[in-house]
Amino acid sequence: MSQEESSKVTRMIILGPAANISQTELVRKLHMMEIPLTIKSTCYGAIINGDESNVNKAVEEIRKLDYCNIFTKDRGFPPGDPRRCRAKRGGAREGFHQLEKEFELLGYVSEALEHPKKVSLKKPGKISVDTFKKIAEESEK
Repeated sequence: MSQEESSKVTRMIILGPAANISQTELVRKLHMMEIPLTIKSTCYGAIINGDESNVNKAVEEIRKLDYCNIFTKDRGFPPGDPRRCRAKRGGAREGFHQLEKEFELLGYVSEALEHPKKVSLKKPGKISVDTFKKIAEESEK
């Protein structure tokens, strides 16, 4: 890998199930930004590769379109890399099944982003021995 290639990053842009944009529209909008990136359309959205600042700028702009339904994650390999490209290897690439499982949860994540609720991370306190005995006795009845 050349020095130039090693300074680039790759991000996956994943459209949630309720996204108000299609993969085709996503890719078109990425191209219209005229940012020097490699852009590949995928079944779940797109993969973008380029200098980190350009990738971050594109991600920031594209998420503005539908913040609660457009997600991103790092990808360790650029588009078309023979170590991961299923056209060269055959079958689903490593990580695809993980992505499928993550996709199943995106509707819940979208809902949480759209309707945030205050949660407490405070651990519940311990109950007394007498209270525990009472609960145990009631459950035996």
